[in-house]
Amino acid sequence: MYVIVKIMISAILIGIVTEVSRRFPTYGGIIAALPLVSLLSIIWLYVQGEQTTVLSKFALGVLWGFPATAVMLLIVYISLQNSLHLFVSIGLGICGWLLFLFVQDFTIDFVKGLL
Repeated sequence: MYVIVKIMISAILIGIVTEVSRRFPTYGGIIAALPLVSLLSIIWLYVQGEQTTVLSKFALGVLWGFPATAVMLLIVYISLQNSLHLFVSIGLGICGWLLFLFVQDFTIDFVKGLL
């Protein structure tokens, strides 16, 4: 029952964002840029009784993925501006996201090795 409630609340929020986006694309994008999924996840983890250490590690993981997500969205935006098909644009964005995460991890490991 609890899982169904989480899914319904999350789905309603996504539905609201898509409806706002359909009518007002810029405002929908701004709302979509809000960390709704991250905040919902933190709330659901808290309600399920997770410790604050787990919540803080989750938040750090979200921060760690943020730069790669920004790169992905930039690639999708540029691809769509250049009239590439939506799914090709998303595929390129995901590839860029994965590549950025790899480079980010490699760079951090390399810098840690120097220190």
